[in-house]
Amino acid sequence: MSLPDHVSAQLAEPLLLSLYVMASVVEARDPYTGGHLWRVSQFSRLLAEDLGLARSEIARITLGGFLHDLGKVGVPDAILNKPDKLTDDEYAIIKTHPDIGRRLLANHPLAQLVHAAIVQHHETPDGRGYPAGLVGDAIPLEARIVGVCDAFDAMTSTRPYRRGMPIAKALAIIADNLGRQFDTDMGSRLIRLGESGQLQHIVGHSEPGIPLLVCEFCGPTMVVQRDTQPGDILHCRACGGGYALALGDGGAAQVSYTGKLGSAYEVEPSVDVALISELVGEATRALAT
Repeated sequence: MSLPDHVSAQLAEPLLLSLYVMASVVEARDPYTGGHLWRVSQFSRLLAEDLGLARSEIARITLGGFLHDLGKVGVPDAILNKPDKLTDDEYAIIKTHPDIGRRLLANHPLAQLVHAAIVQHHETPDGRGYPAGLVGDAIPLEARIVGVCDAFDAMTSTRPYRRGMPIAKALAIIADNLGRQFDTDMGSRLIRLGESGQLQHIVGHSEPGIPLLVCEFCGPTMVVQRDTQPGDILHCRACGGGYALALGDGGAAQVSYTGKLGSAYEVEPSVDVALISELVGEATRALAT
């Protein structure tokens, strides 16, 4: 599937930009999930490439990986960031986010490109997923891909209730649940990619070559954008703590606490315009072929 017939390449670019910005704004609500959408989209891209899909299909699945959590805009922060186990009622609210995403995009000209990734990425082969309880191959390919990639990133990322686990442990959990929680083929492919070291440059990063940094006091991630320079001050969006950016051995980014809290303006989230522009350009070129 490429661009709809009524959408030209020229029109596609601003439409894709609107999708990426919408998703980025939703992600910006949560100080713990910085880079999650980029990581899921890149894991999804690797699986689509491993399947040998057409360039336009790879781009569509990559886009779906970035858009999959759009509906979480309708889930209260207190539930998304709860450090304890969710109650049944709270979990029921979480389970509404695929349909919220569907409704948000219902009239968007490019909605069909990402419909399955948004609505069905929590369906599972054993039929115990949501929202429709689909079984096996009834789950669209892009949803099976995004589903396992979403779970893998959740396991390897830090959350309010736990630290991210090592890649090997996350892959072992996927292996133990093939055919039940995860599609056997997609899960097996992701495991092979992980065992061959092809996921390490994505895990714990917010874009190529830029690892996430973590607030030493309260734990949320801090996203370093590509135009950030040594000496710039980053702020934890949870506690407001300021950190000076520096480059350590080998050019790796590191931060040191300044002892000062940021103002409301300094702590507010921002959208990585440079990254989004790059992703939009790549998607436009691929989907227009």
